[in-house]
Amino acid sequence: MSSRLFQGIIHQMKDAVDRTIGIVDENSVVIACSDLGRIGETLDVHYLPSATNDAFQKGSMTYKGIGNAQHSEYLLFVDGVDPQAAKYASILSVALSNIKFYYDEKYDRSNFIKNVILDNILPGDIYLKARELHFSSDVARTVLLIRVTTSNEVSVYDVISKLFPDRSKDFIINISESDIALVKEVKPDISAKDLETLAASIADTLSGEFFTHAVIGIGSAVEGLKDIARSFKEAQVALEVGKVFDNEKTIVRYENLGIARLIYQLPTTLCETFLHEVFKRGSIESLDQETLFTIQKFFENNLNVSETSRKLFVHRNTLVYRLEKIKKITGLDLREFDHAIVFKIALMVKKYLKANPVKY
Repeated sequence: MSSRLFQGIIHQMKDAVDRTIGIVDENSVVIACSDLGRIGETLDVHYLPSATNDAFQKGSMTYKGIGNAQHSEYLLFVDGVDPQAAKYASILSVALSNIKFYYDEKYDRSNFIKNVILDNILPGDIYLKARELHFSSDVARTVLLIRVTTSNEVSVYDVISKLFPDRSKDFIINISESDIALVKEVKPDISAKDLETLAASIADTLSGEFFTHAVIGIGSAVEGLKDIARSFKEAQVALEVGKVFDNEKTIVRYENLGIARLIYQLPTTLCETFLHEVFKRGSIESLDQETLFTIQKFFENNLNVSETSRKLFVHRNTLVYRLEKIKKITGLDLREFDHAIVFKIALMVKKYLKANPVKY
């Protein structure tokens, strides 16, 4: 928000408040004040509370946060530590927070992008608003959705903001307590592999330096502003599908989901019907863990009996016996490619039904 706008408001308020009042930014620098000589002064205060917290005193002044409950970007200060100063601070904080909110709604690019990805703005208004904000709409962007799974009481929003300080190209948006969206401008020569490397570096920074574990979903690169919402939804789907089918991965790219993405989009009733048809001769539940592990290794080794038996440290005939047992129970011979595909999909469908993921 413009310090000039803050100063204009403070100037209008100074006659109604018989105290020195002002505003400091996150660097504790006075950016607006009824005493013009104090602008640019650095105050000895570093604690930025949420805007819903009570006013607090330090030194000879009373302070109150300006902003939202998750993140206060500024502090209001009032000269004095008496009850009257606290009342002034609370009233002025509410007024300035509301003014800041409406200003951000109208002029702030991050809020504009947030409204775009959350579908809070009509498609026809997107380009009108973009022109108003002098927002470049002819560049490619992609959305990386960072989901914190275990935290060490560190502000992931602040960490990501420091990693990507260029607010004219990259936008960091708080979606929820655990989700942060990074809308990243991508140049034509940046490949999908480069984006995965970038996401991995973010995850490594969070875990290595701040002991915070996060998984990151990557949406497709899009060029139109209205398509940023699609990239965001793809990143959400990537995280949900990854959680179901490959929960060991930290980085999940939507374009790499393959058949898992198709299964995720199917109605559960259709999935249940498919399972009943595939295993009508025998229930998959009748297969023990050793047999299921054998099936997994058989798929991993491209249906190669010799290679699978070597990896399992069993005789080739033992593996053949197990495959015959599976064929007898299910009616599917995994040595035949078509049967193996059906069985593989059925296992994924069963895993999907068991997980019951959230759909976007």
